Amino acid sequence: MCGICGIYNYGSGLPVERAALKAMNDLIAHRGPDDEGYYEKDTVGLAMRRLSIIDVSTGHQPISNEDGSVWIVFNGEIYNFQELRDKLIGQGHVFKTKSDTETIVHLYEEKGKDFVKDLRGMFAIAIWDKKRDRLLLARDRMGKKPLFYSVTPGAVSFASELRALLAAPGIPREVDLRAVDAYLTLQYIPSPLSIFKGVKKLEPASVLTFEDGKVEIEKYWDLPLGAEKLDLPLPEIKERLCAELLEATRIRLISEVPLGAFLSGGIDSSVVVALMAKSSSAPVKTFSIGFKEAAFSELGYAKQVAEMYGTRHTEFVVEANMVDVLEKLVRHYGEPYADSSALPSYFVSRETRKSVTVALNGDGGDEAFGGYLRYVAMKLDSYLRVMPDGVKKTLLGAAKLFPQKAPYGVFWRARKFLAASMMQDPARRYLSTVSYFGPDEKQGLFSQAFENALGADLRYGEKYITGLYKIPEGQDLQNVLSYVDFHSYLPECLMTKMDIASMANSLEARSPFLDHKVIEFAFSLPEHLKLKGVNGTKWILKETFKDMLPKQIYSRGKMGFGIPLGPWFRGELKEYWAGTCLSAKALGRGYFNKEHLFRLWDEHQSGARDHGYKLWALLMLELWHKEFADDFKL
Repeated sequence: MCGICGIYNYGSGLPVERAALKAMNDLIAHRGPDDEGYYEKDTVGLAMRRLSIIDVSTGHQPISNEDGSVWIVFNGEIYNFQELRDKLIGQGHVFKTKSDTETIVHLYEEKGKDFVKDLRGMFAIAIWDKKRDRLLLARDRMGKKPLFYSVTPGAVSFASELRALLAAPGIPREVDLRAVDAYLTLQYIPSPLSIFKGVKKLEPASVLTFEDGKVEIEKYWDLPLGAEKLDLPLPEIKERLCAELLEATRIRLISEVPLGAFLSGGIDSSVVVALMAKSSSAPVKTFSIGFKEAAFSELGYAKQVAEMYGTRHTEFVVEANMVDVLEKLVRHYGEPYADSSALPSYFVSRETRKSVTVALNGDGGDEAFGGYLRYVAMKLDSYLRVMPDGVKKTLLGAAKLFPQKAPYGVFWRARKFLAASMMQDPARRYLSTVSYFGPDEKQGLFSQAFENALGADLRYGEKYITGLYKIPEGQDLQNVLSYVDFHSYLPECLMTKMDIASMANSLEARSPFLDHKVIEFAFSLPEHLKLKGVNGTKWILKETFKDMLPKQIYSRGKMGFGIPLGPWFRGELKEYWAGTCLSAKALGRGYFNKEHLFRLWDEHQSGARDHGYKLWALLMLELWHKEFADDFKL
């Protein structure tokens, strides 16, 4: 696990200067505090920072093949590297180390660009092939490990984090207004976009080759939307699911350094801890985070699982006065990012790192097995669709009579869902369930100057989601919704959050639910095993592991990982938000209709509405500008 960066001066023929590489590499030192390495030859420079996990003594990078014609820097873990290594040795390859990194080099020699198809794990890879004058970049199937890149007339540059990439010579910094629009809709900026026009993010499950002055990007894997559904008796399906997850967990316990787990109190992380306990002779170390506001805290549930398995358990409580780390987080993310759970994720990673170097988590369980309430809403929508619009309008009118102060409360959800159900396009109905500033909520938000500057690209975020919403003939709804989330929310938001939160603290995070074999198995399951009835979320997962979990964990609904932004912005953070977002500097950037911003703020302060999550998005956008583009103005 580490951070990587590099430069290829393909146009000028000039050598890469060590000073430029070091400037980039120093900015990702937190990703790998144990070691650093450089390769510089003619027009190419590769660099890395290493967090030593496997082959601690000899796993130094960059590393090459036998004759030095292929060089690699690599961020991640390959869980099947040992079997790949044994096979390559049998084919005549000679190894200098016992690392997964060197295994990738020899696999590339054997299979060229197709080498990625054999890898089981998480990775961002850069390979320099001297004989072909080829730079190759690759990213894992689920997008766990990030990779930014920029192609200018004279050079290709890449890095694990945007801030490091910006340290390379000649990277343009023009703000991409499409990214701003998408960010306000989705709370993140989807790949291949970045906040800057001249920088892109390599998409998950993709290989980029730069050869003969041209960029070529190929997808090497996708979710099996058209897979034939598994037709087995329920006991056999449960046995298969348990075996798949147990294997995915077991291989993620390979480590030469201390290892533990995040324990939220939800079913996914609880299952992971249960399987870790089953696979380990020593007590599992678990780490949980919560809030003093009980409605937002799951510490009690996490403690039940910890007690059931006798884990060495650590708890931590986040309070509003801890937002002094926000500006630090903004620097790590490098672009606007508004998932507020980034804050507790950072703190739980910081506390966990005090005891272990690797932590497993439950990421991916909701997307794979149907855990979100929006999936239930879309299933209910199939029944509402036959209801006359007049009846739906009556129900919507009734929903508006109930209080809307609580963010994401039952009446808020009912109102938003009923409004969405009257849209004719199912893709737009789904969009309404995942957007921060939805289409209607953006009315009046942007300034005329911003809308004019965007032109035809206005509402880029909405178009991004609706463009993913594909329903092949005969495909069940749950797989379609999971497909959309696996290509948007999961890699672009959740994986970004976990990578930055953990690596900012030099902690490696591993996700058994995101093993691609587990995901392929999940997509082979019939819809009714994931969503049972109208509210049985993750039914097959709960049914399979119910005897391994406390009863309350098995039977409770999904809580999510929100933070109490509503009360914070009326209390401890009130002056901070107003001083930042309503300053002359912020208002003068030209993005927003000032009257609309003041109305949002006043509604929140009066208690008429809870705009906590919208206010957070606006705050993080302005903090990003202060850090990276303070002089920006439309």
